Parts: sequence; structure tokens; C-alpha cells
Amino acid sequence: MRAAFVLVVAQFLNPDSGPDQSGEFRVSPTTLIVLMGLGFLIGALGHLFKSRTLQAAGVLLILAATIFLPIAYSVSR
Repeated sequence: MRAAFVLVVAQFLNPDSGPDQSGEFRVSPTTLIVLMGLGFLIGALGHLFKSRTLQAAGVLLILAATIFLPIAYSVSR
């Protein structure tokens, strides 16, 4: 199951074999995925060290990667 997931994500991230992007929103998802992963890492460290500041920073990074940055990019184009 995990191997199939990794193969699907690898295919999605490859610009040559991934899905065709339509419309004006042409951006590589790699940056957003890395930002989201960083948010999960910082949030997990916040839970580990019981730091609400780190937890909030992790949540904000995840929200930025999944909601705010894609909307801002599509509005600016």
C-alpha cells in the first residue's frame, strides 16, 4: 500500500509524466508539498516540546501551503 502511494506521488511530482495542468494555474506542486511537510514537522516538534508557538507556526505553514498560497497565486495571475 505504501509503495503504491509513493509511486503515485512520484508520478504526480514528475512534470513530464504527471497530470496535464489546464488553465492559467501552472505551478510546480513541489514547493507547496515541501512547505506542508515542514509545517507538519514543526507542528510535531511543538507537540513534543509542548510549545504552543511551534504548534501554531506548524498549522500556519500547512494552511499557507494548502490554501493561502495557491489562492494568492491564482488571484495574482
